[in-house]
Amino acid sequence: MREENRRVHKMNDSLLNRMPTNFVIADTSVRLVTDSIPNDTLGRVRHFIWRDAQVMYNTVNSEKNYLQINKGSSNGVRDEMGVFSSDGSLVGKVINVSPNFSQVMSLLHVQNKASVLVKKTGHAGIISWDAKDPRFLLLNNIPKSDSIAMGDTIITGNYSISIPPGMMVGRVAEIIQDNTTNFYVLKIRTGANFQSLQQVFVVENLQYDEQTKLLEETRKKVDDPKRNTR
Repeated sequence: MREENRRVHKMNDSLLNRMPTNFVIADTSVRLVTDSIPNDTLGRVRHFIWRDAQVMYNTVNSEKNYLQINKGSSNGVRDEMGVFSSDGSLVGKVINVSPNFSQVMSLLHVQNKASVLVKKTGHAGIISWDAKDPRFLLLNNIPKSDSIAMGDTIITGNYSISIPPGMMVGRVAEIIQDNTTNFYVLKIRTGANFQSLQQVFVVENLQYDEQTKLLEETRKKVDDPKRNTR
């Protein structure tokens, strides 16, 4: 069974690395002098790369659950990288690394709140865990004007530099009625089976340094009035 899991994981590794969301279209009208980001034969620039890792241990019964994986800083893993199951469902994010291992904050952690989208409507909400059942998460902030149905797909959005958009998070399992607000509370069955995780993928944004540097410089430029005085 374990060998079959590894075979499927390796097959998915190849498929996930070829997904269109991993690439951006290169501007062929401009000649790049240097470029450390690998291009494919279609002229697309790779944005995300997926690396496989083995789960060393994984907890699901605490309010604050973690995984430890057998890839660390010597393998290019660093804080904030997204972690996904073998079938490409969101599992959590890296929060600490050593040379050979990484600690991952699971979605089954009461402090882990992620921005996600309802796939069919594009509305964003916040997903979190209530520390009750490791099979389910709660999704808030989806307006009741949205046409929500059982089985609707919940995916990652464009709100994180580290996590590729459009990846599976889970499906609507229950619509909880709350007449005191104009928003749904949705019970989401996780795409990942947290109770049987053996292999995962760590996703690296190859343009992370450039994007975070630009973000930090923009914040200083806009938010610090002294820097803008002439």
